Amino acid sequence: MGTLIQDLQYGLRMLRKSPGFTAVAVLTLALGIGANTAIFSLIEGILMRSLPVDSEQSLVVLKWTANKEPKVHSSMSYGDCTQNYSNQGPSSSCSFSEPFFHGVASRIHAFSSVAAFANAGSVDLSGNGTATVLHAEGVSGKFFPMLGIRPAAGRLIAPSDDSVSAPPTVVLSYGYWKSTFGGSPSAIGKTIRLNNVPFTIIGIAEQRFNSLSPGRVRDAWLPLSALGQIHPDPEWKTRPTDIYSWWLVIIGRLKPGVSRTQAQAAVTVLFRNDLLHGAKPLSKPADNPTVAALPAQSGLTGATTQMSTELYVLMMAVEIVLLIACANVAGLLLSRTTARQKEMAVRLALGAGRGRIVRQLLTESVLLSLLGGALGILFAVWGSHTVVSLMASQSDRPFGFSPGIDGRVLAFTLVASVLTGIIFGLAPAFRGTRLDLTPALKEGTGSSAAEGRAGGRWFSLGNGLVVAQVALAVVVLVGAGLLVRTLENLKNVDPGFDTRNLLTFGLDPTLIGYKTPQVDAFYRNLQARLAAIPGVESVSYSNTTLLSGSLWETGFHLAGTPKGQEAVADYLPVGANFFSTMHMRLLAGREFNSADYAQAEVARQNEEAQEAAQKARDAAVAANPAAGAVSAGKSTTPTENEAAVPVIVNRTFLRKYFPRLNPLGRRFGEAEANADTGEVKNPGWVIVGVVNDAKYQDLRSAVDPTMYVPSSGGGTAFELRMAVNPSAITSTIRRVLSQMDRNLPVFDMHTQTQLIDQLLIEERLVARLSGFFGALALVLACIGLYGLLSYEVSRRTREIGIRVALGARQGDVLRLVVGQGIVLALVGAAVGIGVSLGVTRYLKSMLYDVHASDPATIVSVAILLALVALAACYIPARRATRIDPMVALRYE
Repeated sequence: MGTLIQDLQYGLRMLRKSPGFTAVAVLTLALGIGANTAIFSLIEGILMRSLPVDSEQSLVVLKWTANKEPKVHSSMSYGDCTQNYSNQGPSSSCSFSEPFFHGVASRIHAFSSVAAFANAGSVDLSGNGTATVLHAEGVSGKFFPMLGIRPAAGRLIAPSDDSVSAPPTVVLSYGYWKSTFGGSPSAIGKTIRLNNVPFTIIGIAEQRFNSLSPGRVRDAWLPLSALGQIHPDPEWKTRPTDIYSWWLVIIGRLKPGVSRTQAQAAVTVLFRNDLLHGAKPLSKPADNPTVAALPAQSGLTGATTQMSTELYVLMMAVEIVLLIACANVAGLLLSRTTARQKEMAVRLALGAGRGRIVRQLLTESVLLSLLGGALGILFAVWGSHTVVSLMASQSDRPFGFSPGIDGRVLAFTLVASVLTGIIFGLAPAFRGTRLDLTPALKEGTGSSAAEGRAGGRWFSLGNGLVVAQVALAVVVLVGAGLLVRTLENLKNVDPGFDTRNLLTFGLDPTLIGYKTPQVDAFYRNLQARLAAIPGVESVSYSNTTLLSGSLWETGFHLAGTPKGQEAVADYLPVGANFFSTMHMRLLAGREFNSADYAQAEVARQNEEAQEAAQKARDAAVAANPAAGAVSAGKSTTPTENEAAVPVIVNRTFLRKYFPRLNPLGRRFGEAEANADTGEVKNPGWVIVGVVNDAKYQDLRSAVDPTMYVPSSGGGTAFELRMAVNPSAITSTIRRVLSQMDRNLPVFDMHTQTQLIDQLLIEERLVARLSGFFGALALVLACIGLYGLLSYEVSRRTREIGIRVALGARQGDVLRLVVGQGIVLALVGAAVGIGVSLGVTRYLKSMLYDVHASDPATIVSVAILLALVALAACYIPARRATRIDPMVALRYE
């Protein structure tokens, strides 16, 4: 220990003696270590952070798998875990029916407690000023007690609250309580209206808990039994007893001494019995349905899957930056070690062992690295805060993660600093002890002896370090260039409609009890009022906004294709004047008229009646298989001679399904009812128009066959084509809506440009960060090149003076120094391009309209590198041309 303290004291003295060297080295390391710490803090905060519950190690989430998707009527998933649905291949999800949840809770004894939750969707809140929309979650009565969540005020939902006979109650999140109710204790006991149903606020969840699924921030929690009261859709009211509706996420806490394997074996037996041997089997034995009990921390993925790839790519980039910083400082230490050769020779001559000197030199390098790490933490705090701010600023919802510098991040920084110090210090330390003592101790030979070898030792360690820095910088720059080009390509995509001066906002009158005829009348009235606002050119609406990230699909059968073969198309219900408002060109036929909307409403009513009848038959089969079997297949809804629903399709739809045919008036998609599969009779569609292709879900996805149908009922998104700045009339729009119904909230009001910006938030963030890290890598590599050449010029001062004295011109000296630097840069660039061709293929999933080995990007990086390297070489070369031969001949 005494020797270590002595080494530390001596190392600190040596670093103080060279403040310039110390400052450059510490700053270089701080940039590399700080960048790694910042990105690791994001990875730790987003992908590795523990769930905000007690004893999460015994908490599991159930997830089913099967060789083929079970034949259920509906399966709803809200992104709580990874899922895969396929009629032809392996399927998996963590969605289960409510009867199965109650079966697990009452019959599986491997758990000490079982709970369930599900997204309750957007909920209208009134009774607290202006109506707003909150994001709620339905939870079972044991949800909060099982997780160990405590109230910040009031109490939380208990089993007695999760009953249809219990008064409707709601628990608010801590953040929503603060933002909406100002954190006032008087909020407890207050009555608010959720979808026009009175609820009593009974408590506030503790601050650490805003959701069990990572990144899915919830504003409020309701008892599962209350969801049927706030949602008008009859399906919500039948879910508690419907074994064919899968929508709940089930979590359980293992009993002490019970393993996950034992728990999942017990649950699988129950699951297989329900699916294979129920009144109406949902799977076949060959489908092999099973249930896994996954650790909740890894099984509940939430929003983490959206960011994992990008974060790991950024981590790889900053690791390369740190390697460049290591090589840079190693080169500085090599130069410093050469200058200290006489000191090392004296210490060796006095009896110091080579191992002792190596340890001293490593102590100094680790000191440098620790100082760099300490400064890097400051950079990391600023960097991670900036990244989080950028991500949060592009969304209307709170950022669901809270990365920060905690104990695990500090431990990472400490380990990274120590390893970095050892990595860049080893080579200079061993080089510093390989000395020939006799010439090293002679006065004046430290430099002159070496200078004769300076020009001949081309494959020196210093040159190798510079080549490595340039190669690594090229890898980062090529990756950054590809990601930047991807962002530009996405920004320049033609979406198929005019995104300029387009304002959108969402409405859902069904949340406060509007029926479909009332909804349709409300939309028509609102459309007329909005169109009368000065500056508004056109108004329409659709069930979701184009390029909002949402997508509806539907399947149908085409005449002439094998039975059971299903065609698929994107599906979007739209209001009147939609295509003219969006500036989508009509290629053939006509737009929708009032008769089309009336026919769509008739078809919707018939479909709902058939679905209700089918569910009644399923319930009868489940209650009494014998009686249910007699009524199976009977239809209580007359649908003969029902007219097809008018539809407008895009050009891709025609190319795929009706090539070289006149599409107008053509019918498709007719289907008979099938009691075994739960399918209802479908009169199909008839094509009345054709429009140009347009992007639907996002900018990356290819344009698929798309059908536009007349909208009827439900929530919607309005689109307003403006002649003025869209932001100038937002207050007018809110005033018009308030006059029509003050209890109806407006949500997601954006321009189409803002929606696209939100869609590209991840691409923009990754492009900016990778570009920054690429520039940092280039600067560090060129600093290394500059440092090496400056050192070479100082070592070869006498040689250069002799050359000038013998008649060498300034151009000759410039070529001598610049030539060495350019050759090193070219070798590094060649190596880096070769490595990048192998590395960048892992970016393939993140790229758009650019190949991983794009020649234009590689050439651009090479040109940029050549220009910056030339500048780095020129400065020391210019200094070499100013050497006075008389002074140089007296050097040393």
